[in-house]
Amino acid sequence: MLKKKNLKSKSQCKVTFRLNKSYVGIADSVNLVGDMNNWDMESYPMKKLKNGDFTLDLHLDNDREYQFRYHVNHNYWINDEAADKYISSPFPGVDNSVLIT
Repeated sequence: MLKKKNLKSKSQCKVTFRLNKSYVGIADSVNLVGDMNNWDMESYPMKKLKNGDFTLDLHLDNDREYQFRYHVNHNYWINDEAADKYISSPFPGVDNSVLIT
């Protein structure tokens, strides 16, 4: 799930990234990786909630598109079911999720 809210005081958007437990399965860790952090696999760890969901809030610049994916358990990648669109990645047969602010 992606939730977007424009901030009045800034030219930014507060984005809540949330992955349901039913989508990620049994996971100990999930990291948000994408354009917003120069594809750094460690800089945006998501918080695991008591119910097993994962969440992360970020403030991102408005009027931009951000490609991203989720790195689960430092082992495999998934896309966001609620992405605004998908775009081919440099890797054959792999798409990236896209967030439009």
